[in-house]
Amino acid sequence: MTLPPLSLYIHIPWCVQKCPYCDFNSHGQKGQQIPEQEYVQHLLDDLRTDAPLAAGRPIHSIFIGGGTPSLLSGEALQTLLDGVRKLTPLADNAEITLEANPGTVEFGRFADYVKAGVNRISIGVQSMQQDKLKALGRIHSADEAKRAAEQAHQVGLRSFNLDLMHGLPGQSIDDALGDLRQVIALNPPHISWYQLTIEPNTQFYSKPPTLPEDDTLWQIQELGQDLLREAGYQQYEISGYAKPGHQCQHNLNYWRFGDYIGIGCGAHGKITTPDGDIVRTEKVKHPRGYMDLTKPYLYKQWSVTDDERPFEFMMNRLRLAEPCPLAEFQQYTGLDLSQIEAQLQAAQQQGLLSRDSTHIRVTERGHRYLNELLEMFV
Repeated sequence: MTLPPLSLYIHIPWCVQKCPYCDFNSHGQKGQQIPEQEYVQHLLDDLRTDAPLAAGRPIHSIFIGGGTPSLLSGEALQTLLDGVRKLTPLADNAEITLEANPGTVEFGRFADYVKAGVNRISIGVQSMQQDKLKALGRIHSADEAKRAAEQAHQVGLRSFNLDLMHGLPGQSIDDALGDLRQVIALNPPHISWYQLTIEPNTQFYSKPPTLPEDDTLWQIQELGQDLLREAGYQQYEISGYAKPGHQCQHNLNYWRFGDYIGIGCGAHGKITTPDGDIVRTEKVKHPRGYMDLTKPYLYKQWSVTDDERPFEFMMNRLRLAEPCPLAEFQQYTGLDLSQIEAQLQAAQQQGLLSRDSTHIRVTERGHRYLNELLEMFV
């Protein structure tokens, strides 16, 4: 087996208020100040424990997610990233992304983040229509989203992303495409455009809103992809669209079955050990438990068995539009290609995959029926 590239995920669990569709590990502030300096020190202690998992590999990307990481002050973020640099080797060209909510953006804060070392910001726009933002529980306006994008253009970032949802409650095709046109007009280097899904343990799950019909969703998807393509955005992943050279390197590492250390409340990690074990980790979920000095940060860890590895590899790798080198299956799972030969042949026969001597690639039909394709590797 080959040790894959390594990334770092850092979770900031607080947000101003919990959105009704959100199933991430986030906790509303309820008007209280977040204990940012204390939490940053716990993050660094957590990383200090996990640093040996790098096995000498440099960190190629950092993603600071949440919650709403832009609630952190520039000073707290500087302390965090300075500490990361001292604890782990960081690649010279490492991508460092921070998620931001337009409703928390204050003048000059993006500049403070860039000064701390952030070179990519992901801004959660979700919609450009006020009634849709209200239905989603978002606390920002379309004007704030535009202002955040303008700031992102001005502060010297390497790249930035705008997150946009479609398939929203009561949304028409014109509404969805109008949102997309407005976001494209802001000229971000990267757009994450994805359909709202109703997840368990959310407000929308207990009180489901009325969503567009499947035929409407399909038309939104096809027409929206045409708009993005015409505007120069290349789809490289199911919901990822980028101008050339602006693909999210951190997400690419996930989908290529790379390794990542996860620190912070409820953060997940995936680590390949030098002896060929693939270990998944999960940290303590609630901030109170995570910051309890009498307990470890690690909640649980488990090994990915040989039987589980084909599905886990394909579940990630087949999200991408790029061809998958067949050699990577053996390099990153430690398994011989013969163990999935029957599944590959069946997928080809059904028109879900194409294949040559060195690569496989998901066909247009395969992307449309991706769940069925993945089930073949269970």
